[in-house]
Amino acid sequence: LKKGADVAQGDDTSSLKDLVAGWVNQEFRLSPLIKPDDKHSRGFASDICGKLLCPAKWDWDQTHVKAGIRDRTTEYIISENSWPLFMYEDYKVNRDNLKEGFLKSKLLVLAFKAIFTSPSSAKEADGDGDGTDILENNRRTRQKSDQAKVKTCVASIINMRKVTPRAIAYIALQLCFALSGISSWRTVDGDFDYETFWTSIVAFFEVVPGPVTRCRVDKLLEWWTR
Repeated sequence: LKKGADVAQGDDTSSLKDLVAGWVNQEFRLSPLIKPDDKHSRGFASDICGKLLCPAKWDWDQTHVKAGIRDRTTEYIISENSWPLFMYEDYKVNRDNLKEGFLKSKLLVLAFKAIFTSPSSAKEADGDGDGTDILENNRRTRQKSDQAKVKTCVASIINMRKVTPRAIAYIALQLCFALSGISSWRTVDGDFDYETFWTSIVAFFEVVPGPVTRCRVDKLLEWWTR
């Protein structure tokens, strides 16, 4: 089982390496373009990937922030303890309320659809107030299966009826790696621990301090599922 899971993770990593390059090029109209087969030009060496990976509490567009991150100064250590900008809706953040727009970015939705439904379904995502349509996708898959022999999507295979915190965390982890400049998977990249990053996202949903927060995260999960 572990071997099968590792293979599946490797397949997802490989797929997103190419797909994310295309999405970022299209979303931000880059010149020069990010190459699908080149990871070394991503990460903090890239202005746009650096901006997306930059902790939301800092402003990447400020010269001293960008330089500090690239030089790995003690004031600007990148760790799993801060949420990257790519996790926020429209890649913008209200620094007075870091929960606003959190986990609603278009790139996250695109990556989720590409892995759990199909790469073609990712083309239908606009990221504007719309989640991943898991229920609708499963209905379409069953309908197509009745009409012809088709490759069944992951969400249908695992009978995913709703988006789970662990699924969102997995996609965020994969997207973070796809934007990074490292070419092969590793648990720790510098000061950034991917496993702790995954655990922190799951905890955001599952370890809540009270009913108000519980209501907010439940609504976020509903947004993802619809």
